[in-house]
Amino acid sequence: MRIAVTRRIQSDVLASLRERCDVRLWDSDLPPSARELLTLLHGVDGALTLLTDRVDDELLARVPTLRAVSNLAVGYDNFDVPACTRRGVAACTTPDVLTRTTAEFAMALIFAVARQIVPAARAAREGDWKTWYPMRFLGRDLAGATLGIVGLGRIGRELAGMGAAFGLVVIYADEFSSDANYERVALPELLERADVVSLHVPLTPTTRGLIDADALQRMRPDALLINTSRGPVVATTDLVAALEAGWLGGVGLDVTDPEPLPAEHPLYSFERVTIVPHIASATVATRQRMSELAAQNLIAALTGGVPPHCLNPEVLQRA
Repeated sequence: MRIAVTRRIQSDVLASLRERCDVRLWDSDLPPSARELLTLLHGVDGALTLLTDRVDDELLARVPTLRAVSNLAVGYDNFDVPACTRRGVAACTTPDVLTRTTAEFAMALIFAVARQIVPAARAAREGDWKTWYPMRFLGRDLAGATLGIVGLGRIGRELAGMGAAFGLVVIYADEFSSDANYERVALPELLERADVVSLHVPLTPTTRGLIDADALQRMRPDALLINTSRGPVVATTDLVAALEAGWLGGVGLDVTDPEPLPAEHPLYSFERVTIVPHIASATVATRQRMSELAAQNLIAALTGGVPPHCLNPEVLQRA
């Protein structure tokens, strides 16, 4: 079997793949361009991919040997799943293994924004700490505040439990999932009531731009907005306009649109905005489990087995 791995992954997982397959590795921290990806995938049976690798119908038409793609991610907005299904390509992802880690990071981001940890740490590092300040870096208490979770999937549900443990009142908006432990409300009501709005929805045509100018205006003027889902769920231009108007008490973004966010982007000009480079799943243990699961998915799909997490299992039944 011939497979491509589109970025550096854990060395032991890569070694395990090399014991089973002829591996073609894109040996870089940066992703291949569309042209480079096409060259990398030429003639391979399977590919271990990242969210930065667009697998669409055009690419699939040009790599007819491809039988399986396995994302090193729970998300799959880089996959055209219907195109994969039409062309008999199994499309796999790595859910579950990063659920708690990502929820923990969302909680950490909530605390960081609420307590102004990043601006305060920057001030200390840059020599702007002269004394004990009674009126600088004033944050907000979270106990008793209302946490509004948009999307009660695996990660949203995990965050709900953490928030409740810290004394937050949890409400959520989700058309498809429910939990009797928390109050379910429509999205407009959630935006109006929540002190903290945390986004946990996949990127779909419905959720793209979900948090736009109208949604931001519905939020409390001192509310916090946290996004660890996908950047385009928030309309970036509308968010900048809201911040320029003095709206929102703080913003925490693990994901942005565009991604990466250019260094000169206006979002960086707001002290109450904390931006980090898509690191919610970035722990040693979690990335190890993600790599192992992505490899298991790929090998199973190529050898007639059952991948642990396949988006289109009907393809395997046809094989």
